[in-house]
Amino acid sequence: MKNYLEMSKHERRKALEEQQKLYEQQKAAGLNLDMSRGKPDATQLNLSMDMLQQNPYDLIYTRKGTDVRNYGELAGVDEAKELFAELLGLKMENIIMGGQSSLALMYDTVIKAFVLGVYGGSKPWGQQGKVKFLCPVPGYDRHFLITQEFGIEMISIPMKKKGPDMDLVRQYVESDPLVKGIWCVPKYSNPTGITFSNDTVEAFAALKPAADDFRIFWDNAYFVHGFRDKDDQLMNIFEACEKYGSEDMVYEFMSTSKVTFSGAGVAVLAASKHNIDFLTRQMSIQTLGYDKINQLRHVKYFKNVAGLKKHMQKQANYLRPKFDVVLAGLERGLKGTGIGKWSNPNGGYFISYDGLPGTAKRCIDLCAMAGVKMTPAGATFPYGIDPEDKNIRIAPSFPSTPELYQSMNIFCICQKIAALEKLLEEKDNE
Repeated sequence: MKNYLEMSKHERRKALEEQQKLYEQQKAAGLNLDMSRGKPDATQLNLSMDMLQQNPYDLIYTRKGTDVRNYGELAGVDEAKELFAELLGLKMENIIMGGQSSLALMYDTVIKAFVLGVYGGSKPWGQQGKVKFLCPVPGYDRHFLITQEFGIEMISIPMKKKGPDMDLVRQYVESDPLVKGIWCVPKYSNPTGITFSNDTVEAFAALKPAADDFRIFWDNAYFVHGFRDKDDQLMNIFEACEKYGSEDMVYEFMSTSKVTFSGAGVAVLAASKHNIDFLTRQMSIQTLGYDKINQLRHVKYFKNVAGLKKHMQKQANYLRPKFDVVLAGLERGLKGTGIGKWSNPNGGYFISYDGLPGTAKRCIDLCAMAGVKMTPAGATFPYGIDPEDKNIRIAPSFPSTPELYQSMNIFCICQKIAALEKLLEEKDNE
């Protein structure tokens, strides 16, 4: 396929006409396909259904005799804390078990910091003026929505091959006391699929914040979500922090939303003992505890970390072919055109696509009119604004395999149309 950047104006117009004809044919099919979010489909969710077949009378008592149907165990049952502590390479005392959503824990942690402050902080964030958060981009739209909700100023930090631009992170964190936090998805980042290198994790641990209440929000959502033979390895952030005495700087989050059931999993907040004690005191006023039956249900089902990882191999075997379909579609439809590049992750839930600047919104609009719903252009940046209008998040998990073939065919046609229109427009303006 000829490189669009090397075509003459006449060749581009001819190529555009060809793609527009193909587009009208696809549009006439009246499709209704959804690639907007990285959620499991029904078949994937069915992989965990056996968990619901357990005898309910086996889910009443913990090993120390606590009746989980009743009040108590504010930070979660020991068995669950033990399981996730081992998975994350921590101690039980570093774990708080939440409800089904780690996002809810993140929101809760931000609002408490905003209203009540954090361990070691002089006063609540909300009493310090216009506070700021660093946002690696492209990144997770839900993170950005949380900080936007509270009027926190968001500062974009470019993502590199090994993680965020740490020189820039260091510059902001160590010079500005109003910088209170940074969002991170350290393994198989949403949407780039990047896993932070050891040097990057070390650089985070070595930060010397100007603020006494700065926090790293370490959203380890895809810690066990590799689907290739080679699983990326992520350094333990708390082990790195031990060298610098900076353990209090980190809040780590994860959940089983994409391990068992998105609507009925368990969530985890991991932190230093100081932070855990501070947060559980706040929790004791807010709640008498989360769903302990569900915590015990998960532990009894997995039995141990090996059992959880064995279950995740089933998930990997199901997801891998879907990613392969998308990647093959991009290769088939766009290779050689010179109008885009895309990630090829070893795990996680997304593929990040970068087209020519000024084409993402147009491509997404064309896809929508042809019956393919995708994440809005700009969603992977703070305030929903991609300065270059080029990044698109592709989520392969929810559509069926035939739907993925159709979706990627339409996506490639739309991307070609958007790129050719942009190139012709630029040529006309020369």
